[in-house]
Amino acid sequence: MASRRIALGMPKPRTTDETADALPDTSDRPATPDLADRYGRAATDLRLSLTDFCNLRCTYCMPASGLTFLNKEQMLSAEEVVHLVRVGVERLGIEQVRFTGGEPLTRPDLEEIIAGVAALSPRPDISLTTNAIGLDHRAERLRDAGLDRINVSLDSVVSETFERLSRRPLLHRVLAGIDGARESGMDPIKVNSVLLPGVNDHELPELLDWCLARDLQLRVIEQMPLDADHIWDRSSMITAADVHGLLAERYLLTPVDEERHGAPAELFEVTDRANGAHRGRVGIIASVTRPFCADCRRTRLTAEGRVRTCLFSREETDLRGALRSGGDDEAIAETWRAAHWGKKAGHGMDQDDFVQPERPMSAIGG
Repeated sequence: MASRRIALGMPKPRTTDETADALPDTSDRPATPDLADRYGRAATDLRLSLTDFCNLRCTYCMPASGLTFLNKEQMLSAEEVVHLVRVGVERLGIEQVRFTGGEPLTRPDLEEIIAGVAALSPRPDISLTTNAIGLDHRAERLRDAGLDRINVSLDSVVSETFERLSRRPLLHRVLAGIDGARESGMDPIKVNSVLLPGVNDHELPELLDWCLARDLQLRVIEQMPLDADHIWDRSSMITAADVHGLLAERYLLTPVDEERHGAPAELFEVTDRANGAHRGRVGIIASVTRPFCADCRRTRLTAEGRVRTCLFSREETDLRGALRSGGDDEAIAETWRAAHWGKKAGHGMDQDDFVQPERPMSAIGG
């Protein structure tokens, strides 16, 4: 089938949330080196975006024409990424590092970054969220550099649906990337999927079956208001309850009896209703309808080195400036601690005055 022509037009100007004018008041902050906040939480999980560029144009993330992306000088270098992660690991209690984008595989120095982080002591768990395009050529090198786990963003295994969602006829390259990761011995490999009503929601049972047959753990994510076009509509989104309904005819889902330890996905054992066979697990990330903010353990850095305490923050705190001006590690750590002390209790999507961040998901890092 011939690919549909896609009108690209001009890229949209890049939007960036405000840089905080001042750090939060920390006079009531306890004397702890951790990334603590006022609600008794401590961040141990760092999500770090390596670029805002992506080679797909998913409808819920980016406009068809793309965005005006950061240039090389604006983004953290490989050395700067490792430096900031080292500050997080050695001084702030960071235990897990997930590299995101945009698409992190578009960074040619990704192996160098991962190897640098893997050499830190204590060594953090290192994971990657990717669309897997090109992963088949790099999976072994990334694993050898120290990559522990990957999550692949994949919303459909039907070519026409994939192209409708991503605006690119590249499903074959994503599937090749997943195969390459499996052949390299990476485990676990998780698949992140966003369902859109009338687009791919009806494909969910087949997508889950496809993942289970390959020992991939599907994680269905509720669509969040982080699209570049700001057209998200809560009233029409596919919810966690809808996911259960879409799977109910074919599968029985039983909650996994394990502590989540701040993990965003609620896990379920999957049993085939036709023959009673246990097939594996599926995760549901209900960020909108079943928020898990009370146990949030994340801190975020954008590709240009700004702290975001939440995906839905509307202010950011610059660390790149302090790093490039020669600030010492403890001064950088103190700025990071102060920023995190101002983390809000929740994302606020259930509030009447909720305002979507300026940055889209591709510019924040998932």
